[in-house]
Amino acid sequence: MALSRIWSAFILISILVAVFKFAACGEKQIFSSMVVGKKGDSVQVQMSPVATADPAKVAALDSSGRVGAGDVKTRIQVANGIVDTCKDAVTLCLELIGMLALFMGFMSIAERAGGINLLSRIIGPFFSKLFPEVPKGHPAMGHMIMNFSANLLGLDNAATPFGLKAMQSLQELNPQKEVASNAQIMFLCLHAAGFNIIPVSVIAIRAAQHASNPTDVFLPCMIVTFVGTMTAMFIVSLRQKIRLLQPVIVMWVLGISLVVGLLVWYITTLNANGVQYFSGVLSNGLILLVFLLIVLGGIYKKIDIFDAFIDGARNGFDTAIRIIPYLVGILVAVSMLRTSGTFDVVIDGIKNFFAYLGADTRFVDGLPTALIRPLSGGAARGMMVSTMIANGPDSFASRLSGIFQGAADTTFYVVAVYFGAVSIKNTRYAIGTMLLADLAGVITAIILAYLFFGNIS
Repeated sequence: MALSRIWSAFILISILVAVFKFAACGEKQIFSSMVVGKKGDSVQVQMSPVATADPAKVAALDSSGRVGAGDVKTRIQVANGIVDTCKDAVTLCLELIGMLALFMGFMSIAERAGGINLLSRIIGPFFSKLFPEVPKGHPAMGHMIMNFSANLLGLDNAATPFGLKAMQSLQELNPQKEVASNAQIMFLCLHAAGFNIIPVSVIAIRAAQHASNPTDVFLPCMIVTFVGTMTAMFIVSLRQKIRLLQPVIVMWVLGISLVVGLLVWYITTLNANGVQYFSGVLSNGLILLVFLLIVLGGIYKKIDIFDAFIDGARNGFDTAIRIIPYLVGILVAVSMLRTSGTFDVVIDGIKNFFAYLGADTRFVDGLPTALIRPLSGGAARGMMVSTMIANGPDSFASRLSGIFQGAADTTFYVVAVYFGAVSIKNTRYAIGTMLLADLAGVITAIILAYLFFGNIS
């Protein structure tokens, strides 16, 4: 029900804002922009003195024949309209088919060879405390640890198939198939928090924008994702009455923290190129290592490896098709929020509020990335690049935007894809927990930005 209410609110608010802009602000193209507009279009907003408009945009509009010579004010459409967004959702799912088929195929080999059960036994003492409803040695344990490991190392392509397989395994234990189980909520909230060591894409974008030190945001990113993960774990444990101060949990958390600390120490000794090279070798090398171990395990157990791969790949194909309706729904709602201008209204309101209080408003210029991140990863990446172009790659806002981008997963995308893959309709308190973890991450990111880069304008 929570997702239903949020989704409905997105639609209703977007339409009401568009009607207001049409009636009160004279934006005659707002409805067309929302339905059939394309990202990057120059949209006529209202008539105004031509001297105040960008001459290049005016020329482009005149040459296209859409308006005659005269006074015009324009804006650039930031997202596709409803029609193209539906196409984008299907295209995204089609692109997912290959990756899901590949990784779920290898997962099927690992299951038949007993690799997942082995992994479950190794991690079982820790996970059995966080997931008391999952039987000891159940394959879901192995699937979840594969997902968390992929997230930790920034292996997005691998994390999604592993995560979907984990949700399917947990669904087998779920007595109410349309209601999220405690284990599914714990898993997905931890996944959405996105604990990550090296924000590779953020570093790469900052390097491409010629930042003086592209890697200076990686430590704040890692700290923020850790805080978000701990927040999610604490909230869900509180709701599910799980006691976290148990020796096994404490030892595992300390052990993981030690490993992360050693990696962080090593990374701090590298320059920007060294970080990208190390992360690339580590992440891609681990994928090949996993494939190697799975195939060797299948040979050792004398199973039909290719037949097992085909069975898993077929499941990956089915999963990609099954999530299309959920993805269309979420992406269309997000598109309407952006093309209606609702998002811009929120940002302007926040900036005016803090300016009225007399507070430092430098962080507000980086907020668009944080606010759009739960809705769309691609849009958040675009917001980060836009912030860097507008303020410079070494500005406070750009660094904060980079921390936001590398600090969490895309909440509503995760909800749509993961719960949609197992046809969960009642998500209970999962979305609220994820958003609270996101909020904790945003607050931590702002604090760390002022600590690390507070002397930068």
